[in-house]
Amino acid sequence: MKVFLDTNVLASALATRGLCTELFESVLADHELIVSPLLLTELRRILTTKLRISAEVTRDYIALMTAEGVTVATPSVIPEGIPDLDDAPLIAAALASGAECFVTGDKALLALNTVGDLAILSPRQFWERTRISR
Repeated sequence: MKVFLDTNVLASALATRGLCTELFESVLADHELIVSPLLLTELRRILTTKLRISAEVTRDYIALMTAEGVTVATPSVIPEGIPDLDDAPLIAAALASGAECFVTGDKALLALNTVGDLAILSPRQFWERTRISR
């Protein structure tokens, strides 16, 4: 399954030990991770400035995602109806890649449930959905 993990999920996967870490490892092992340059730039900023993760650890984490994931450019057409305009380019990249789901902790995005054919899932929803299908 093609999976786009939102910045908040990726940051949590590195900064804490728990569901998001296990989810990230599962996506790398069993699914196709989709990333975009914008996502990686935003993640770098959050990890180094907000979470104070070292530049070296941040660089290695982003290098892992670049090596293991599929990078897609943000398309010029951005979907309408996304509550936070900062999230719209990430949703657009996920849609352009053919991702089946966008995993996020953002309550405004989760309220959408879907955008086109893209399911918007919480980390818990994704975890439960993929554990059942095994």
